[in-house]
Amino acid sequence: MPEQLPPDRQPVVIAALRTPIRKANGAFREIRAHELLAPVLRRLLMDSGLPASAVTDVVIGNAVGGGGNVARLAALEAGLPVSVPGVTVDRQCGSGLDAIVLAARLVASGGNGAYLAGGVESISTAPLRANRAADGSPEFFRRAQFVPVAYGDPDMGVAAENVASVARVSRDCQDRFALRSHQRALAAAAAGRFLGETVPLEAASGTVASDDGPRASLSAALLSRFPPVFAEGGTVTAGNSCFDADAASAVVVTSLRRARELGATDGLLVLGTDTAGVDPQVLGMGAAAAAGRLLAEHNVAAADIGLVEFNEAFASQTLACLDALGIDPERANLDGGALALGHAYGASGAVLVTRLLAQARGHRTPGPATPAGTLALAMISIAGGMGTAALFRYGQLAQAQAGG
Repeated sequence: MPEQLPPDRQPVVIAALRTPIRKANGAFREIRAHELLAPVLRRLLMDSGLPASAVTDVVIGNAVGGGGNVARLAALEAGLPVSVPGVTVDRQCGSGLDAIVLAARLVASGGNGAYLAGGVESISTAPLRANRAADGSPEFFRRAQFVPVAYGDPDMGVAAENVASVARVSRDCQDRFALRSHQRALAAAAAGRFLGETVPLEAASGTVASDDGPRASLSAALLSRFPPVFAEGGTVTAGNSCFDADAASAVVVTSLRRARELGATDGLLVLGTDTAGVDPQVLGMGAAAAAGRLLAEHNVAAADIGLVEFNEAFASQTLACLDALGIDPERANLDGGALALGHAYGASGAVLVTRLLAQARGHRTPGPATPAGTLALAMISIAGGMGTAALFRYGQLAQAQAGG
């Protein structure tokens, strides 16, 4: 969306929330995907002042669920009227960010719409998956096929090793980045920086209000003892890889005009989005391809970006993508990322946007940009060799200009 857009077509994110991010088969092991998401949708309506009947659509990403349109199911579970539809997006790990991208593009297409968009994943309750054998019996599989066999269709960890090799990301660099992610997440939690964006949930164990991934006991010495997991003599370990998690995250995407009508005072204006494809063997580089093209289209240099959120599925791909874009890793994921918090597949892309809005509102800007004009970038690499990126500008909406 590089062209100048009028206020009734300029997309803006005015509210963003998430559940706590909890390890799969842990506190949320009995909570199904729509039950994770519904409380977030309810709180978004309350916080934004958007009437439930005024929601144009609910757009939700999901990667390993049971189908059946979890967006519609969660919307009704949240108490939205039956007149509000829902659509579920599947671009695997990118699903949550792609759902927000889709909603932004729908706003830009006209109609002054208002959308609830984001993602959810309940890995704990995801259905078992099977192909039908010739005799009709089930043949269970661990993951879906992402690309034709001719492309190799590597597992995520194998692809992360490929990226580490091609981009020459050392084991030491990966371990140090992983440790920093945990340390930053622990510091953010201790400072209360996650509180405003997190919706507590009721689980079998009681009220769950915080993440459980960041490890205070982690150290460089401990990380150095982790063996390679995906390749003999490799550099990718359980310590510098993310862990599976259950979570939901969503935002309110509407037009600048509607945001002002709702009384919203600030938000993330969507300046542009992009999705790119790359060689599936180095699928972790997808985010760099998408973000590089997006920044070039908008004539934005790496130094111009004040806030960066990248999904840390693996330290190797995170470091390789940031290096390819010319972004200092110190400036990315200021409060830690998926290496510490966990990767809830379909929700993770939406968590990035939720984090950006929270950081912008907290004036967490390490670069030269002032809070009122901060550029923010969300990006995620995707199974099958893809990546999605979204560029935002944080601002006060009364003075915000439409377009980029």
